Amino acid sequence: MKKLSLLFAVLIMSGCSLFGADEDDAAITPAELVDFSPEVTLKRTWSTSVGSGNKNYLITLRPAGGGDVVFAADYSGVITALDVKDGSKIWDVDLDTALTGGVGYGFGMVMVGTIDGIVHALDSEDGSSIWTQQVSSEVLSSPKTNGQIVVVHSIDNQMVALSAEDGEEVWRHNGDAPILSVRGTSESIVTSNMVISGFDSGKLISFNAGNGSINWETRLALPKGKTELERMVDIDGEPILVGDVVYAASYQGRISAVSRGTGRNLWSQDASSHNAPAHNDGQIYISGAEDSVEAYASGSGQLNWSNDQLFLRRLTGPAVLGSNIAVADSEGFLHLLDSSDGHFVGRVKVHGSGVSSPLLSLNDQLIIQANNGSLSAYKIQ
Repeated sequence: MKKLSLLFAVLIMSGCSLFGADEDDAAITPAELVDFSPEVTLKRTWSTSVGSGNKNYLITLRPAGGGDVVFAADYSGVITALDVKDGSKIWDVDLDTALTGGVGYGFGMVMVGTIDGIVHALDSEDGSSIWTQQVSSEVLSSPKTNGQIVVVHSIDNQMVALSAEDGEEVWRHNGDAPILSVRGTSESIVTSNMVISGFDSGKLISFNAGNGSINWETRLALPKGKTELERMVDIDGEPILVGDVVYAASYQGRISAVSRGTGRNLWSQDASSHNAPAHNDGQIYISGAEDSVEAYASGSGQLNWSNDQLFLRRLTGPAVLGSNIAVADSEGFLHLLDSSDGHFVGRVKVHGSGVSSPLLSLNDQLIIQANNGSLSAYKIQ
């Protein structure tokens, strides 16, 4: 598997080095936190353990939820359902297997994938098993469903649609696999009639949800450069759908707005990100590959602001909290930025183990899974 080379790419992107670094070399030193006068107070409303965490693994299991319930998983196979109001446990299940993809949630199902390429679908009410299915290889992202199919990406750049009823394969797409790519796979947008997915080739493709035929495809970026490292253009962050416009970003490529119906490119800007974008107040936000936080006008693509004061702190993708934008970093700090100009308005330490999992905005709270396996909820006081 050529993706094994990706360990090096991950370390390069995150500002780390296998061989150490010269302390005097500011170019590869993560930024020190700047002082500022807080304008809001971030209050932790609850915190609980959901397992052993992912500190020693290159995985980013993410919480998922809706309504009053949030679901979380840890690498060892424990899946927990909690009440989002107070963090009290509703149920938990130990699958006793190494989880690397998830959590997906929708239409009464909780879905996860394993290092061995097994997809588990559980009943969201009690955690009982609905079905399991083997796919081609390790699952690194959250399965998504529209109630009819469950869409799963595997590390070998294949995407499969499974029946939501029994897990049987409905259709499959084999993506173009580059020699070297970022360790990760994009989650899909899955609607009643359409599946929109990003691939390691830099392609964004829309499929007919029922039979897998391609509606349209477009490239967010073309590989450039002489080395395979320079030519990586993976789309690893989940595209987002706002009205009839799809927004997606690629590593060493572009952030683009694309028509949902035709795939026509509405605007593009040079950018580099391996996280999902976020949308709020007429802007699209990304965490850049070197950990700048950037805001683009959603209608025109104009860069409205960029905050580079978190340089190489290994940020999560952005999430919306009220009228602000939140990111967390590898030292476990949660940063809150004003969405109008990107200045800091709040900060709190979540946990010293760091945060690498995507943040979840749910019911005016941020749900944050730290690398030690704790799950916490924060809100603006």
